Amino acid sequence: MLLATYIILQAQTMHNDSAHHQSAVIISSDHNAARNNSYEIMKAMYEANGIHFQDPRAPRFLFLDRKGRVALGIGGYVKGTMSVDMAGIADNTDFVTATIPAPAQPDMRNQFRMDASTSRLFFKLVGRNTAVGDFAVYIEGDFRGTGAGYYGMRLRQAYVQLWHIKAGRTWSTFCDVAAMPPTIDFQGPSGTVIAMNTMLQYIQPLGSHWEMAIAAERPSATYTTHRYYNAAISQRVPDIPSYTQFKWNNGKSHIRLSNLLRMLSYRNLVADENKFTVCWASQLSGVIQASKHFTFYFQGAYGQGYAEYLNDLGGYGFDLIPGERSGTMEAPYALGLVGGIQYTIKPGLFLSASYSQCRLYDTPSLSSTAYHYGQYVVANCFYTLFNNCQLGIEYIYGSRHNYDNTSGSANRINAMIQYNF
Repeated sequence: MLLATYIILQAQTMHNDSAHHQSAVIISSDHNAARNNSYEIMKAMYEANGIHFQDPRAPRFLFLDRKGRVALGIGGYVKGTMSVDMAGIADNTDFVTATIPAPAQPDMRNQFRMDASTSRLFFKLVGRNTAVGDFAVYIEGDFRGTGAGYYGMRLRQAYVQLWHIKAGRTWSTFCDVAAMPPTIDFQGPSGTVIAMNTMLQYIQPLGSHWEMAIAAERPSATYTTHRYYNAAISQRVPDIPSYTQFKWNNGKSHIRLSNLLRMLSYRNLVADENKFTVCWASQLSGVIQASKHFTFYFQGAYGQGYAEYLNDLGGYGFDLIPGERSGTMEAPYALGLVGGIQYTIKPGLFLSASYSQCRLYDTPSLSSTAYHYGQYVVANCFYTLFNNCQLGIEYIYGSRHNYDNTSGSANRINAMIQYNF
């Protein structure tokens, strides 16, 4: 006979304003096992190293095996957003500064949108003190499937973690998603380093404060090519990201140095040969909880040939561009900057603001109307109306600047209601 045990666990997450109570219903065929092991299982469910502000937290319903060592959690959230663009638009459901018309166009100055496609559903299986040690299996999806109207199920994350090894699809090792300021906007700041990859990752804690990681990840790249001189081909070498991190304040503050090495393949049509271009990037990022009221976020990345990892450049053909010599391709330099502050008024209520810039450096082979840099400014407020239900409102200003000095800007107000389960 299944028995249900209702427990309260006090947990603290990186982005929430203070410790808050979360509740769960644990269902098990062994009441004593559920009672004796519920805290350890819940603690495992709440482990949130590197969790993005928009990632779902621990589930409300857990199912334990007979010995209470393995649990399956089902959770997610329903999120509805409404947005109004004024005096210029970012022509997308999300606020992507690269899509702002430059120069400004009179017929693209206002728009109204509503969206629920970023709602999430996930399953998480965790084991503690099993025959193979501690493990976790996680799968998550949203409703951003292909199609003009979205609302098709889409896989976001799917991985297995055993000991210090993680295999599957999740946030790239080069990303420091915990250092990203909170936004309602699904896209987020223009200069953020953000990507999801399929990977084989190794994480090594070094005492209570230090941690290192390295991974081999599936490469993804987009090129700007010349039909007679060069062409994109399949990638042959995995991306190799790594990081070294120092954390303190019970893990609520950290500083991370990340590095990325890429070997991007292309076809030189003039020489009729396949070629490689060596690309690299480095990032300094972190979260600093200065007091119970103030938290600071920062990211700064620079390198060449890593456009697919930058929020504003991914998918626009900036990983490789035609080189100066006929048939060759080169990796342009790019910069991503993010800085933000969060002020917690009281538990369940906080304000935040951040500034971001993404910049693509001299690219003479591109047209004068090509993207040069974008700016993203956001201010928002989040309020927990009641347990598991959060409201939010935010203002975003963005601008796009081209190499010919033409520019465009946009303003957006977002509102959100989100219920977690």
